[in-house]
Amino acid sequence: MAGLKASSSSSGFFQALPKVPPQYSSPEPNSQNKHEASDDAVLSRVLSIYLPSPLPQHIQSHLHNFSRLVLSPSTLQYTVDCDTDLPTIHQLTTFGEENKVAPLRTSEGWRMLKLIETKAGVVGYGYPQSGIPLEFNRRVHQYATLHLWHGSAAVATCPMAMTDGAAALLRRHIDDSDGDQPGRAKVLRDSYSRLVSLDPETSWTSGQWMTERTGGSDVRGTETVARRLTQSELDADSVARRDKDAHGQPLGPWTVDGFKWFSSATDADMAVLLAQTDKGLSAFYAPLRRQTGLSPSTAPSTLTTQASDVPTEMNGVRIQRLKNKLGTKGVPTAELELKGMRAYLIGTQGQGIKEISSILNITRLHTAGGGTGTLARALAVSRAYTQVRKVKGTFLSENPQHLAWMAGETVKYHANAHLLFLGVALLGASEQSQPAVASNTPSATIIPQDATAVANLLRLLTPVAKAQCSLNAVSGVRACMESLGGVGYCENNEDGGVMNLARLLRDTTVNPIWEGTTSVMAEDVLRVVKNPRVKNKNVLDDVLGTWLRTVLAAVSSDLFKIELDIVQTRYRALNELVRDTDSVQLHWRGREVLDHIEAVVSAALLMFDATLDQDEIAVAVARRYVKSIALPRHKLYSDRNFDFAAEVRLDRLIFLGRSSSAADASLVASLQAKL
Repeated sequence: MAGLKASSSSSGFFQALPKVPPQYSSPEPNSQNKHEASDDAVLSRVLSIYLPSPLPQHIQSHLHNFSRLVLSPSTLQYTVDCDTDLPTIHQLTTFGEENKVAPLRTSEGWRMLKLIETKAGVVGYGYPQSGIPLEFNRRVHQYATLHLWHGSAAVATCPMAMTDGAAALLRRHIDDSDGDQPGRAKVLRDSYSRLVSLDPETSWTSGQWMTERTGGSDVRGTETVARRLTQSELDADSVARRDKDAHGQPLGPWTVDGFKWFSSATDADMAVLLAQTDKGLSAFYAPLRRQTGLSPSTAPSTLTTQASDVPTEMNGVRIQRLKNKLGTKGVPTAELELKGMRAYLIGTQGQGIKEISSILNITRLHTAGGGTGTLARALAVSRAYTQVRKVKGTFLSENPQHLAWMAGETVKYHANAHLLFLGVALLGASEQSQPAVASNTPSATIIPQDATAVANLLRLLTPVAKAQCSLNAVSGVRACMESLGGVGYCENNEDGGVMNLARLLRDTTVNPIWEGTTSVMAEDVLRVVKNPRVKNKNVLDDVLGTWLRTVLAAVSSDLFKIELDIVQTRYRALNELVRDTDSVQLHWRGREVLDHIEAVVSAALLMFDATLDQDEIAVAVARRYVKSIALPRHKLYSDRNFDFAAEVRLDRLIFLGRSSSAADASLVASLQAKL
């Protein structure tokens, strides 16, 4: 033992701190490979498909600078603060009265992250902005910004997703008249302009209050009720000077009462919500704060005021409690009781589900983007760690097994990034038109020219992207955590928290649940491909098959001869499954349908991307992904010996055990009756 020196808290081996580089960097002038400058090559490649080349300078500068801001020490400190200084509620005043003025406290980190993302345009750049030309796909710019932001945002992006959805909804009603709701037109126009503003001084966020105790995605059981106020009630509020919102706009003529079980934007400025009326489920707009009717001189000193110095309080909203969640710790998710909430009806009574469908498309893409963007950060941390961590005297970057493992995770990430941004690009085309977003870009091949085809493909792929990108992000972030060993399992809030993959894993696990679980997404897809209103028509082939054949025709057969055959085989299996299987069995196999669609779409996009410049890495990524999704040629889904009821019985036994066998007979009989 002579000569050996023991380590101590200040001496011995110390691991070098990995340095996570910016995700996107502007390419050097005359660069041979314009994607090499960026640490995340797939983001650069995606932008080159959907945006003009060279990339417009204002977009290039914005993404270059923002990718550095998201990693700056001050931003990362807000991230840590948001995750560790949790929101609290204060339901009573000092002397026990209901606190209607400021019942919710959020952290400085939460508030600052919301300010940063507003200025960065994570919502605003998806909409027309003064001084910015329109000759590009706004949604791709917006979601590229989000992609850079998700790793640092501590899910402050959650209210922004709902804000985006609310902006899209109000934009559809921007030219509506007041009708029988005096003041509505101006209120909706003003609210829309605030939702898409890049100025934190005037911008708003929106809540999206749909979920009740009766069920998550099934809103048919909504128990919140809305009714028109009587003229005497309206007059009473007017006399009491309680007929204006916090900004002096008139309150709506409806009053809403009910209980919302899950609200993730409790500190928002407005909300879009569902409530029952005499004519069915309807959509409503409501501000969260209203004037109290007190003058500043007579108001209690505890009352907060707006810029106009007029005292305000909650607009009939009472926070019952905050949710204690696995992740998204800084998000003030609450249960809300609504009592006398003044609101405007949006659209027509009884058309609430139709109205909110536009919101769901957008928030589901946000969810897919949240998973994919979070995985991008986790892989960046893993890459950086791989280059500084030594095991048995050599760096992990020299360990073949480690490299093979993480390369496989990277391939899956590239596939999801392409799937996500196809959905984003289709959303942009549906809002701006195909020529406006695709002219003089490679996306002219992969975005259909016909507006109906764009809408149908977007409708089909949005739930697929939401489900698959969310699930894959959870497994991918977990793999990145493992790649750091014990370090990955720790809540690393030191050094700005950039190494805290535990936070990323906790946060990303919400994505397969929020805005509809994977099973709900599968059912949504089946409603498209097995639409009972469409007779004697193969909807899947008309929508997806037509698109797939167009894209595969543009793929180099010299580079991908075998791979093209694999993708076509996989698509035939999908088409046969949907065509030859009745609705009951197809519902049971819904997740297989999601897997199939993800596989063929992602494979086609990866091969198309690699064909554009025949980059060695892009070609390898495409080949590896296609190999991973190959089906055995003779494993078809039209097996005549397949016994559906028997398989369901085995499912029950495997999951619930033999004690559940008493229910087998009734289950099988029920299924057989439906077949």
